[in-house]
Amino acid sequence: HVQLVESGGGSVATGASLRLSCAASGGTGRWVAWFRQAPGKEREGVAAIDRDGERTASADSVKGRFTISRDNAKRTVYLQMNSLKPEDTAMYYCASRTYGSEFPLSADRYTYWGKGTQVTVS
Repeated sequence: HVQLVESGGGSVATGASLRLSCAASGGTGRWVAWFRQAPGKEREGVAAIDRDGERTASADSVKGRFTISRDNAKRTVYLQMNSLKPEDTAMYYCASRTYGSEFPLSADRYTYWGKGTQVTVS
């Protein structure tokens, strides 16, 4: 059974950086992704990375600012967020999937989810 625990969120000023971490137990799965959801908005796929770290995907809204990476020895996936904007404010969730590679930013493709970490940019 896969368990995911996010950390690293916080309240920061516009232009600041944060690094989110997703620690996995029971395996990390084939793909791991970060999603975010702001109040009143749909959950949005932010970035995803495959098991070997060779393939990644990211939303247009974060390209050039956010970078996803993973350390399989530590069973941890990271989301480095730079040049944060107020519109990045949301709850950020880590998710993993154990099969398939298509649509890596689609929430319905993911089986296991963490409880989230809040990011607030003002």
